[in-house]
Amino acid sequence: MSGLPIRSCSKLDAAGRILRPTRALTGHHRTRVTAFRAVLTTQPQWIARAERERKQGGFRFFSASAPRKTIFDVSTLPESLVPHYQQTKASSLLSLHWPRPPRNILLMPKLHAPHVIVSAVEFAKHIHNNYPGLNLVFEQHVAKQVHESFSFPIYTTPPRDAPAQLAKKIDLVTTMGGDGTILRAASLFSAHNTVPPILSFSMGTLGFLGEWKFEEYKRAFRECYMSGCSVTTEDLVAPHTRSAVVNTEERDHHPLSEPPPPGEWESVQGNGKCMGLSRTSKILLRNRLRVGIYDEDGRNINNCLLPTSTEEPNMGVAGPDRPLLENGQTPAYLHAINEISVDRGPHPHLAILNIYINGHFLTEAVADGILISTPTGSTAYSLSAGGSIVHPLVKSLLITPISPRSLSFRPLVLPLHTKVVLKLSPKNRGRELPVSIDGKRRVGVKIGMEVRVEGERLSRTADGWRGGVPCVIRASSSRSSRGGEPEGEDDDSWVGGLNSLLKFNYPFGQ
Repeated sequence: MSGLPIRSCSKLDAAGRILRPTRALTGHHRTRVTAFRAVLTTQPQWIARAERERKQGGFRFFSASAPRKTIFDVSTLPESLVPHYQQTKASSLLSLHWPRPPRNILLMPKLHAPHVIVSAVEFAKHIHNNYPGLNLVFEQHVAKQVHESFSFPIYTTPPRDAPAQLAKKIDLVTTMGGDGTILRAASLFSAHNTVPPILSFSMGTLGFLGEWKFEEYKRAFRECYMSGCSVTTEDLVAPHTRSAVVNTEERDHHPLSEPPPPGEWESVQGNGKCMGLSRTSKILLRNRLRVGIYDEDGRNINNCLLPTSTEEPNMGVAGPDRPLLENGQTPAYLHAINEISVDRGPHPHLAILNIYINGHFLTEAVADGILISTPTGSTAYSLSAGGSIVHPLVKSLLITPISPRSLSFRPLVLPLHTKVVLKLSPKNRGRELPVSIDGKRRVGVKIGMEVRVEGERLSRTADGWRGGVPCVIRASSSRSSRGGEPEGEDDDSWVGGLNSLLKFNYPFGQ
């Protein structure tokens, strides 16, 4: 074998892997090269020799390619954690405290954007290399695109099973895209009362809801992952992390200062990543709307609503044989983070809808449609229709007409828990009007059917707040004189978004 002529048979790539032959071999040479490849790929000394001779004389050899990693089903992952959300004295925002390190991370890049997919791969490799033990989850169509880029396994689930499976398994959601990507992430949990924290990177068209630039992904993920980590000062090495830990007196009185089980944070202790109990990620709990569709007989038909997670070209509207919950039940409500709209759709005639508030008839609306929005959605479709801009911390919902016939029909801002019913009037000349939730068409309502909407109720339990969509907020760069919580951060990103993105009250000609 030592005398085998192997010049020009194959070549090494930049990583030192030996590629397939550059030209065909026949007869005697093919037999000898095949035998040599079998020896080469099993004998370390041959690999070392190949590398030496490649550097010295440009020889080119065979080698086996790296094995392709498997995509596993998300059902094999451990159950999701329940993070704690605590109110702070210096802020209207909540602070995030993990009871133990999160394990299952859902990565959601923007669709049909190759450059975002490349960034998602970079981000995933960083997580795998720096945070041992984390499981990375992708939507199925994304997993098929990216899995060959990794030397480690990833997880996914079929679109039909995503709403039920992801709600049980995911600890943290990371989005890379615009506002639509955040809406897509929230819609995966639209049939459930709890949503994992969402860490968003602005890589889309507008990005009003996106908090972080992708260039800051290392810092952003570290702060979110280590939020509220209760590790003693002695376990930390880097001086800048020691200063972030509360003193002994504060730690003794902190409600979440109990140390985690032994070994939970071993992989991150002593490497400068832990920030201490006083350095936590801030959470803006965005209110959602609860939406229920009822037929002429008063029966809930939410099982006919199609979650965004199952929206693929070859799939139609969900039916009774495809429940949204794992136990086969129809959810009493689905949730919207932006708005619900009932409009005339392709019909040439205006929609005629009867609006009821807390059981009382309000008006007969004649318009292109009606929007019911959250404060988060007040800067979306509702704003384009002439609605008010409402701060996301204001507990309210908005009723905004879309191009009403009457000039006296003004937008309304109502308390969050107001019960609103939209009912298709018998006067309506279009026999069916489409209903959309967060911009996605879900079902058509006919005469006699009702759309019932109210604000989602947030509850405070022993584990903290439940309900809403917890969004990780980028903290202000200004710090208090005590070195602890940032000052004035509640309106920092929201006001900045109004000025820089929406150009609020910009003079003409500038």
